[in-house]
Amino acid sequence: MLAAAARLFAERGFDGVTLGDIGEAAGVSGPAVYRHVAGKQALLGAILVDVSERLLEGGRRVAGSSVAHTPADPAPTSRGAESLRDPAHTASAPDRPADRGADAPSHAAPKPRVAADLRTTAAPADTTLRALVDFHVAFALAEADVIRVQDRDLDRLSPDDRRTVRNLQNAYVAVWTEALATALPDAESPAERRVRALACFGLINSTPHSVRGVPAARVRPTLTRMALAALTA
Repeated sequence: MLAAAARLFAERGFDGVTLGDIGEAAGVSGPAVYRHVAGKQALLGAILVDVSERLLEGGRRVAGSSVAHTPADPAPTSRGAESLRDPAHTASAPDRPADRGADAPSHAAPKPRVAADLRTTAAPADTTLRALVDFHVAFALAEADVIRVQDRDLDRLSPDDRRTVRNLQNAYVAVWTEALATALPDAESPAERRVRALACFGLINSTPHSVRGVPAARVRPTLTRMALAALTA
């Protein structure tokens, strides 16, 4: 039912779909729809909360997996590195800076951007950034309908569902900013790292509007290179 609702909302918009339309598309007739959901707004909330939960769970999983499969450093250089190993830290403080000292502006010579490092090293941070980009690109190509619905109908959620979605999204952003904090511990503030992550999401999430008539197998490597370059520029 969630998949059918997402497809119809993406095609017609929230106001252009009835519960009857959704039930028919999902093979559930008439009043039986109300045994599953309280109403159309509740169904929209279920779609967007579900996708936000899956993004956060998947992002934490791939970030933790990339660190676990990379040779460990003698000691972490910042709290951000520890956070990638501990999902609970990310959930409890989604927007907390990884390390106040690490966020201070550096007075040394400018550091090379991460993009150059990604070509020459296999550091845990670099592996994590690539894993996160791969994960989100795969999500965007598979969940185009949900991305369209979120872009257009997020403001139609109930206040409780909107708050839940925002909290989950902030926690997901924090997974990315923790990875960036490890890659660039002295270069940028937490707010600047957040800008990078959100800009990267914007590029990847444009696929429902830009990738039409091109096979996903051909789009995926190009989109991944573009997203990683944007994230680390």
